[in-house]
Formats: sequence, structure tokens, C-alpha cells
Amino acid sequence: MKLGALSQYRGLRKEIYILFFGRVVTNLGSMVWPMLTLILSQKLGLSASAISLVTVGSGLLMVPMNLLGGKLADRWNKKHIIVAGDSVSVVCYLICGLIPLSWGTIVLMLLAGMCQSMEYPAYNALIADLSTTQDRDRAYSLQYLGGNLGLVLSPTLSGLLFQNYLWLSFLISGVAIGCSTVLIAWRIRDIRPETDTSAASVYQSAQEELSLLEVLRRNRLILFFLAGQALYFAAYQQYNFLMPLELGRLHGANGAVLFGTVSSLNCIVVVLFTPLITRLTARASEPTKLLMGQGLLAVGYLVFLLLLGFIPAYYLAMLLFTWGEIVSTISQDPYMTRRIPASHRGRLNGFNSVLSFALQSVCQVTVGRLYDGAGSAPTWAFVIGLLALAAGLTLVLAKRDRKVYPKLYERT
Repeated sequence: MKLGALSQYRGLRKEIYILFFGRVVTNLGSMVWPMLTLILSQKLGLSASAISLVTVGSGLLMVPMNLLGGKLADRWNKKHIIVAGDSVSVVCYLICGLIPLSWGTIVLMLLAGMCQSMEYPAYNALIADLSTTQDRDRAYSLQYLGGNLGLVLSPTLSGLLFQNYLWLSFLISGVAIGCSTVLIAWRIRDIRPETDTSAASVYQSAQEELSLLEVLRRNRLILFFLAGQALYFAAYQQYNFLMPLELGRLHGANGAVLFGTVSSLNCIVVVLFTPLITRLTARASEPTKLLMGQGLLAVGYLVFLLLLGFIPAYYLAMLLFTWGEIVSTISQDPYMTRRIPASHRGRLNGFNSVLSFALQSVCQVTVGRLYDGAGSAPTWAFVIGLLALAAGLTLVLAKRDRKVYPKLYERT
């Protein structure tokens, strides 16, 4: 990564940089959730089908929290929502580190996850509020970079701690999130939305009198985007479910260490390549970037499947996978926030999370049953098929988006 690529992040609001540092600190301690599948399989002895049901059940608990968080984000102080959600999470993780590992630990993890789900729409909407239409790509790219900068070492460390010192991972997570919470509460004071008078901002004019359903009815192309992204995320989530299951099956106790190092590579690649990819794709439309991301993700999975058992191939697969993740991630939030009223950003983020969860739940149960009943190859074929379907919807999006939102394609 060249330092010149980092210069593109200059000129953003001070609060954007504080949120960036908050993400870095929080994710320095994000050691627990990437290991959830291995905790359930190797520590609690669950099968793939049972793990998928636990995953779906936990996701079901997140649904009302996402909706509540979205509604609150459009009506209340977004900073206070973030601080409140993180504070509860800190307490839960610290308790997890002090008690023996059991189903009580899983319940506390889920409670922490629910609170962070509630704050997610507020966090996402706040970044949009604090950036102009023109700066939105850079603002979201910087937050994504910060999150992964913090994750560079934590997956590897959690893999090393997994067998004998899992409790320490919980304590580190609690302390790190606590530091981030104090930073945001202390240093972010001005959350007034950025004034934007550009022609491209016309689609973001507040429409308080409309319900979310009415906004979606008037912007039906957004539904193609939401459906395509839900399919993409259903396939993407197998990185944290199907991949560790395969590594555990083939490599036993070393599977946790391998998955930790592969996850760390994911974060290293994000840190090294996000600024460069953001700059190289700056003039490409969001639908085009989404298609590129879906294609690279599919190729990464294919490499992992075809060379399963050959350890160096896991890292090649992760490199391709991560390039796809970067291109997709830096496009998703800018696409939504540039095309909907600013007054509905929180609610749409909540709705998007619920839609993604619904589809992911069906796919997760299907993947668990396929893996237990039919084995590895048919399960991966199903996952890659999800990406192909997502790409089909995104192709429709790419063809129609320019006609529906022409001002976003005008070059200044």
C-alpha cells in the first residue's frame, strides 16, 4: 500500500476520524465471534446442523434489535445509541471471561451481539450524516479500513488462545470495546449532519412524512439491491461457518490456528489494499463494483474447494476472497445512502439487516443439513450458486440504475 493512496482520506470531518480510531480499538479485541463455530463444535460438541440452528436462532434475536436500532437512529441521538449498546456489550464480555465456559457464556455472547446489532444502524447512518455525497465512498472506506486494521492480529491471537485460554479472549474483547466506547463518548460532540448542496444529493432530501414502505415503493430499484446483497451476504457468511468446519474436519485441533491465520490474512489484505482499490475504482459505478466483488468471492471459494487439503491454497483463496470483499464493502453503503432520503437511513439499515438475516437463516440451515448429509462438494456448489444468483440481480441493477438515478452519473 502506497502512502499516496492514504492521502485520499484527507479533508473529512474530525468525527469521521474519531469513529475510525474507535473501530480500530474495538476490533483489536474482536476475538470471540470469529471462533463461535469452533466453540460450538469443539468445546460444546455440536454437529454442523445443530450449529446452523444455533446461528439462526441467535440471528432471530437480532431482528427486533436491528429494527429498534434503525427506528431509534432516525429519531434520537445516534452517538448515545452507540455508547449505550457498547456499554452493555463490555459488561457481557467481561463476565464471560470470569465464568466457566458453558451455555451461559453463549447467552451472554448473544446479549452482547444483540446490543451491537441495535447500534449498527446508528453507526452506519452517522457516517452518512457526517459526510457529503461526494465524500461518502472515502468515509465508508476509511471505517472499513479501521475495522480491519484492528483485526489484523486478533484472529491469530484468538486461534492461539482457543484451546487453553479462551477466557482471556473474552476479557480482551471487553476491555477493547470499553476503550472505544470511552473514546466515542468523550471526543465526539458535534453530530450535526453535513450540509450538501450538490446536484447528486437531490435523492437524499428528507421526507419525514413518508413511511419506510412508501420510500421503498417510490424507490423500487433499491429492492433489487437489497435482495442481491442478502444473497451475497448469505454466501459470504460461509467464511465464518463452512470454512472453519472444513478446516476442523481436515486438520483437527490445528484447524483453529489455521482459521485464525487465514482470518488474519483477510485483515492484512484489507489494510494493504483498501486504499488502493478505493482509488482505482473511484470512477466505477457502485453496481459495477458489486459485480466485481461477487465474482472475486466466487473464485476464492472455488480455489478453496478445488484445492481442499493443500494448506497454501487456503491463503490464495483468502486473497481472492478478500479482494472481492473489499470491492463489495466499499460500494454497499454508498449505494444505499446516495439513493434514499436522509430521514430514513437508520430504518433502511435496520430493514436491510432483517432481510439479510431472513435469507441467511434459510441458507444457513440448508448449508448445515447439506454438509451433514451430502458432504463438502454439494454444499460449496450451493454456496457458489447463491453468488451466481446475486450477480444476476446485480446485473439487472446495473442496467437500470443509470436511468433511475441519472444525477449520480454526472461527472463534475
